[in-house]
Amino acid sequence: MTQGPIRFCFGLHLHQPEGNFGYVFEQHVREVYRPFLEHVRKREFFPITLHVSGPLIEWLDQHEPSLLDDIADLARDGRVELLAAGFYEPVLAALPRADRLTQVRWMRDALRQRLGAEATGLWLTERVWEPDLAADLHEAGIRFALVDDRHFLATGFPRERLHAPFRTEHDGKPLALFPIDERLRYLIPFQPPEDTVAYLRTLRAQGQRLAVLADDGEKFGGWPGTREWVYDNGWIDRFFDAMRAAVDSGEVVLSRFDDALREVPSGGLAYLPTASYREMEGWSLPTAAALRFLALEEELGEDRLRADGALVRGGHWRNFLVKYPESNRMHKKMLALSALCRERGDPPLARRAIGRSQCNDAYWHGVFGGLYLPFLRAEIWRNLALAERELRQGEALQCDRLDLDGDGHEELWIHSGAFSAIVSPARGGAIEELTRFALAENLVDVLTRRRESYHVTALRKPGDAEAGASAGTPGSAPSIHDIEAALALSEMPPVDLDDRALFIERVLGAEVTPTSYADGTYAPLASTARLRMTVEVESQGTDLAIVMRSPDSRIEKRVTFFPDGSVRARFHWDASAFPANAWFTTELSLSRPRVLVTEPVAAVWEHPIETVAKSERGLDRTLQGTSYLVRWPVADGTGEVRLSVSDQP
Repeated sequence: MTQGPIRFCFGLHLHQPEGNFGYVFEQHVREVYRPFLEHVRKREFFPITLHVSGPLIEWLDQHEPSLLDDIADLARDGRVELLAAGFYEPVLAALPRADRLTQVRWMRDALRQRLGAEATGLWLTERVWEPDLAADLHEAGIRFALVDDRHFLATGFPRERLHAPFRTEHDGKPLALFPIDERLRYLIPFQPPEDTVAYLRTLRAQGQRLAVLADDGEKFGGWPGTREWVYDNGWIDRFFDAMRAAVDSGEVVLSRFDDALREVPSGGLAYLPTASYREMEGWSLPTAAALRFLALEEELGEDRLRADGALVRGGHWRNFLVKYPESNRMHKKMLALSALCRERGDPPLARRAIGRSQCNDAYWHGVFGGLYLPFLRAEIWRNLALAERELRQGEALQCDRLDLDGDGHEELWIHSGAFSAIVSPARGGAIEELTRFALAENLVDVLTRRRESYHVTALRKPGDAEAGASAGTPGSAPSIHDIEAALALSEMPPVDLDDRALFIERVLGAEVTPTSYADGTYAPLASTARLRMTVEVESQGTDLAIVMRSPDSRIEKRVTFFPDGSVRARFHWDASAFPANAWFTTELSLSRPRVLVTEPVAAVWEHPIETVAKSERGLDRTLQGTSYLVRWPVADGTGEVRLSVSDQP
């Protein structure tokens, strides 16, 4: 028998998150998306498959409609196959079932109406798979989805079987799954094109019928070093030359996924575990576990990891909601508002705002993922504020008692037609959210400084600074692993003693200085940060007061909310319980500078809250907000802070 050509499905995912800067969209259009499509059209490298995310579609439609027109032209004649997804690029597994269906419907409608494409395939955001997705995707009109080959390997499938579409189901509703070849993800575009063709020839020689690439389009000029490598150094032209030769020789045929689903025999039935790509599973681990995981990988060595690495797994995507309470608060607020929206008839403006708040990027952190980027978190909170403002028009001030964040401890949700706030009695009565609808801003959107595993691995000994100075190898472009290996720190960044919020009370000794406080190198004499307070809710005309006391009754905290969103916190403490030279303090962590009014007039220490986090550029120092430490001599026994609606008292 003569071996026929191997089908090569070449797919790219193009995405920019909600809230990203306009100049970033413009730069990627100029330096990545247009150049790539121009080269593809010029060299007739067709068919290819594209997924263009909803946020990018909306931006292009307003600012660069001609690029969408070009894609529509290519889609109409079958040269480009378009994939669906959740429109605003959510991790579908993290959404309620009804929201999953809505997001996919929005995307399929947009592709049909704007690009003239009837999409039945799906790009799975961050390749986060959970088994029950199969039924929902089937119901949403999706016939097939793309997942990593690692999902199959972790289930025990041998690698050589993974060059075919498989079938799965949930609740009897079927879905086809294409395994994305990790080897191709690491070859294209980082290694010489000849290596890709050689790999395809090897697969063909083994009798394989299908090879699948599906990965981020930003690798073609948007990642550090890739623009020079792909365009200036000629990688893309060499790649098309090599692929054209393989096609002309009859060894390779370019294929759409829908054609491959029809023409390539099924690999059989597969039930996949909850999974994402390898790096994501490592990033989701808590710091101590992540360091143990890295040590285990090092102990196993490259050869063993290459053979059995899929069986050595990290964490679950949803663990980001545990690792980062800030992410969980956004997620649970989104779930609560989505449910409220459906209860109130699903008004379109609120539903769209909730949909935008589901954009995945600000909910997680790795080399990519934007939890550490304040402007992406602010966009999530902005859309949540827009939705809640729409849903609560004209409401009076009221308080709901519920476990909003799902941690087993009750929170107080105070809200009106003007603002929304969350108070956590289990955290000493701290305010975890204060969103004013007129500003569409959560004033407590401040990320806590935490120890990350890469702080430890990037710390270089004296004389080793050059160890992390370069990334990649000669004749290639830097990959994720090269970027991570190049991270270098000369000293550990500071970490916080407690998660940040409004009104965390501590008693500090006289020896604590502004510097030691800002660096987190002090020990409080007493703290409410982890105290479970007793709670009474008092209605005072149009105002609402939350009265909380410590278990030993030495500290009383009365937080009053006013209808316009202003807040007043009054404190009473037993001065005799603490050293006479100590200070009673309350800390407010705010997303931007504010004016505080204190009574009696208090000394205030102020310092910026900066984090050091990894990104595709290396290590970034980012301003997250400002800490205000209000201090009264402990002998005063009482104090008050007022936070007004405006920046002025």
